[in-house]
This record gives sequence, structure tokens and C-alpha cells, in this order.
Amino acid sequence: MTAKIKYYPKSELELKPAGVGSKMWGVALEQTLLTYFEVESNSKFETHSHESEQITMVLAGELFFETEQGTVCLGPGEVLAIPSNAVHAAFTKDKPAKAIDAWSPVMEKYKG
Repeated sequence: MTAKIKYYPKSELELKPAGVGSKMWGVALEQTLLTYFEVESNSKFETHSHESEQITMVLAGELFFETEQGTVCLGPGEVLAIPSNAVHAAFTKDKPAKAIDAWSPVMEKYKG
């Protein structure tokens, strides 16, 4: 059986808590996940790693990433690609951020 295409109107993309200072929604297929995050100022996702590859694009504000290579600040339109199992943390300073992430394989905890 062929998988069906599903449309998600904005009314179905409800923001849900995703940790201290953040809300998100996620839409997943079998192998790919897209998430949208709104992160309040002065919030942090502590140091972690995961099997999923992660590509983050900031839509608004500033989102900082700490990696083994140093700290980088992403502004609107900028992208960070994080390989599988790479250790990293993410945080905001005085500006909140809005960002989208693409994940593969799917991060079950973020699945809609």
C-alpha cells in the first residue's frame, strides 16, 4: 500500500511544551521529522547527543550552539548541520528564537 500524503493546516500544528522555556510541534514520516521550536530568551537545551542527524535553520532571533568546535550564533536564515552522535548544547541569550529542524531518523520524543 502506498503511503498517503497528509496536509497539516496551521490549526493542527499546536505548540506543546518541549522543555524549560520552549514550545514546539513536529510532523513525521517514517524516516524524516520536521520540528518547529519557539525558544524563550535565556533558555538552554543542556549538552547532549542523539543518533538522529539534525539540520537547524533559525527563522527569527538568535540561537547559539556549543559544540566541540566552539560556540556559534545562528541568526535568521542561517543553518547548522549536526551529524549523528555529535555532542552539542543549544541556548538563547537576550533574544528569543524561532527555528525549524529536520531530523533523520525520526526523534520519537519530538514526533507529533
